[in-house]
Amino acid sequence: MTMKDPIVEEIRQYRMEHTRRFDFDLHRICEDLRQLEKDLGDHRVVEPRPKRLAPKTGQDPLVGKVMVRISQGREDG
Repeated sequence: MTMKDPIVEEIRQYRMEHTRRFDFDLHRICEDLRQLEKDLGDHRVVEPRPKRLAPKTGQDPLVGKVMVRISQGREDG
């Protein structure tokens, strides 16, 4: 049983309409897409860089204890 995603279905429908417009001719379809890219010019989709989290003001109390136990060879609590 496959689930139909409405977004995927919409994309498939658009793709089929676009393909029919050019009688399923791959060369003409690609030419149309290249022209569309030219018409858009230097339009770029850019994701912003992730924001850095502010540093914590205090140290986590477990960090120092865990490091001491590991360095002493006692990893158990």
